[in-house]
Amino acid sequence: MRSHWTAITARHGTILGIAAALIVGALGLLALRHLLAEVRIRDIRAAYHLLPGWRIATALGLTVFSYLALTLYDVLALRIIGRTLPWRTAALASFTSYTLSHNLGLSLLTGGSARYRIYTAAGLDGADVARVVGIAGVAFWAGVFALAALALAGQPGGVHLRHWPISIPVQRGLGVTLLIGMAALVIAGRGGRVLRIAGWSLPLPDSGQALAQIGVAALDLAAASAALFVLVPHVGANAYPAFFLGYALAIIVALISHVPGGIGIFETVMLAALPGVDRPTLFAALILYRLIYYILPLLVGALLLAAHEGWRFRHPVGRAFDRAQSIATGVAPLALAALAFTGGLVLLISGSLPAVPGRLRALHGFVPLPFIEASHIAASLAGTGLLLLAPGLYRRLDGAFVATRALLLAGAAFSLAKGLDYEEAIVLLAISAALQWTRAAFYRRTRLTAQPLTAGWIAAILTAVALSLWIGFFAYKHVDYQDSLWWQFALSNNASRFLRASFGIAILLAAGALWRLFGGVSVPPASAVVPLDAVLPALATATRTEAMLAFTGDKHFLLSDSGDAFLMYRVQGHSWIVMGDPVGPETAWADLLWQMRELADRAQGRLLLYQISRTALPLAIDLGLQIVKYGEEARVDLSTFTLEGPAMRGLRQPVRRAEREGARFAIVPAGDVPAILPDLRALSDAWLAAKGQREKAFSLGRFDDAYVRRFDCAVVYQHDRIVAFANIWATADRSELSVDLMRHADIMPYGTMDFLFAELMLWGRALGYRWFTLGLAPLSGLTTQRLAPIWSRAGAFLYRHGENFYGFEGLRGYKNKFGPVWEPRYVASGGGISLPRALIDLERLVGGRRDRRE
Repeated sequence: MRSHWTAITARHGTILGIAAALIVGALGLLALRHLLAEVRIRDIRAAYHLLPGWRIATALGLTVFSYLALTLYDVLALRIIGRTLPWRTAALASFTSYTLSHNLGLSLLTGGSARYRIYTAAGLDGADVARVVGIAGVAFWAGVFALAALALAGQPGGVHLRHWPISIPVQRGLGVTLLIGMAALVIAGRGGRVLRIAGWSLPLPDSGQALAQIGVAALDLAAASAALFVLVPHVGANAYPAFFLGYALAIIVALISHVPGGIGIFETVMLAALPGVDRPTLFAALILYRLIYYILPLLVGALLLAAHEGWRFRHPVGRAFDRAQSIATGVAPLALAALAFTGGLVLLISGSLPAVPGRLRALHGFVPLPFIEASHIAASLAGTGLLLLAPGLYRRLDGAFVATRALLLAGAAFSLAKGLDYEEAIVLLAISAALQWTRAAFYRRTRLTAQPLTAGWIAAILTAVALSLWIGFFAYKHVDYQDSLWWQFALSNNASRFLRASFGIAILLAAGALWRLFGGVSVPPASAVVPLDAVLPALATATRTEAMLAFTGDKHFLLSDSGDAFLMYRVQGHSWIVMGDPVGPETAWADLLWQMRELADRAQGRLLLYQISRTALPLAIDLGLQIVKYGEEARVDLSTFTLEGPAMRGLRQPVRRAEREGARFAIVPAGDVPAILPDLRALSDAWLAAKGQREKAFSLGRFDDAYVRRFDCAVVYQHDRIVAFANIWATADRSELSVDLMRHADIMPYGTMDFLFAELMLWGRALGYRWFTLGLAPLSGLTTQRLAPIWSRAGAFLYRHGENFYGFEGLRGYKNKFGPVWEPRYVASGGGISLPRALIDLERLVGGRRDRRE
């Protein structure tokens, strides 16, 4: 039964995720409608117009202070993990991440990509970024509880939340208990002790750092809540404790609801939690607060990132000297996708609200009514189009760029033509200018209709449309809805225009859904794979020897449009498995990986990137994949390799002994390999039989005559008998040397394989090769630290205690004799159960068990 439910969840996870978010969002909007049942739109407008300018200015100042405090979360976290960076780097990372997460949810838009890109560009690795995120999160919640405790314990008159009366003794008892708990956690930080929560562990800062974190979080939350509090007139300062408790509760509920931006949820909780506050006044303050604290920082942050991105592409020489510009690379498309989405939402909401009567009358003086009616519908359709195009911007599609720019300009024109809404026209034009400034960032030439929408984007689009509909029905709640409204055309008939625009939006969304539903799946069959000859030009430019796996004959290729880059993959079961990094210029990697992601999505399969390097990690993050360290690769610097010196004694002794026992090293050119091929095959067959193994596949070569004849071969003779061999992988630019097949006789001189590797490295050094790679040590280098994921800790345990199964630690120890540099390698796949299921398919593929469908 459990496996059946797991299968249903895996198959319909997207639908279930969308449904859950929409249900929670719908419940929030229904509750908000109930709380505002007696409130009219004119009451909210009146409350807004009565708000003095100094309150708005104060709210803006408090917002700036709050976001400055937000940057200190990361500054302190970096100091706690011992990786201090300049404030501007931490500020860019925190500001970018928080502005995106506040508005759309971090997991929806970036999956951590913004923070990851910024910090890895500054020298941190994935584990460091995870620690920063974890410690910053703990600091935030510590600030919430600290201020809540002070509000409960320090308010002499008692706190009274709507429908939740709390007596003064209970209130103060809760406050004091929380304060004592906070003090205990601060004290527990002495001596590097560890806080464990539900099986997870976090390093505790020392007492001074803990107090600093709580202080920063308290300042941030106090400023953020005060920015809303100051927008509510006629409320005394003595009401702030109850106000903050309602604010904290609203934040918590909005976060756990997973509704994008907490739209509707935050407002509902605030209205329900605060007694004695005039609802139209409070709702007007909430709307203005969302504009000031959420939307405005998003606009500022996205425009700053767009400026950095555009400057980078226009000044490539200066880029080498300005780290801030290189840090912004890849982050701006994320922010511009959010901006385009926000622009679409602005157009939808504007179309749902009544036009300003004075502006409408002035417009009608020189524009006929039919043109105004058509512009109103067109603006709403343009807004819907921007919502649908935002995911394409996130994926860097040039088609999405062109269409979005056109809709932004059209939306600005329609905003003026439907009611002289110059404010939103200015916003749309600013977004269009930022988009144009970053034109070079949108380089992927892929059909827009081929792009699958993720659950997060679908939920966000439907939530935005539902919000605009809710606003429209709220604004016209006094209207008696009749069939005749659809056909009424009058300057003052805003409700009719809203209904017609809503119908147009529904038609556009339905058409888009049907297009995708009946568009079919255009996945190329295995028989249509790019031939090997087509990738040979790109292969000639490879700088890593793993690219030679292209010759094994068991892979398909995805070739870039320019033909200068490709990736290797195989479909096993429902898993689309990519071998290593793409081959070719790094500028082509993103497009290739996105194409592969889209192929897998359209086939309803799962994507697995296998043995990727640190260079490919930001792209895997962009794809929304879960990253897991798989092991470490041993690479020997041939420019410094030698057998001399005390450090190489453990290698030098077996090499000298093999020589004394008659071992002789030789390089057999590829043209001469056919002459010794029978001896090599006999040795290979005997080796497989002695090991009780069969040939592997995909990530290793196999003894195939055509494959072996393609490469030079390193051979060890003993009295004219071949006792060991390895085919040689070498890059054309001599940047790297390696071997694939390694076979040896059962009876051979002691230290024969050490002798083969050492002599091959010395030969490579003499020819000017830069590196020699000894291959991967699986599960090596996995961390067991407190913030490490369970996969990493389990792999590290298996590495230490799994010698009887594989000899993980012994393999690393053997390679360590050559004095290598260890570089991490990773696997990346979807979240949940996608990773273990993909790894099962990988095991079958590497084991030589091909998919029955092929």
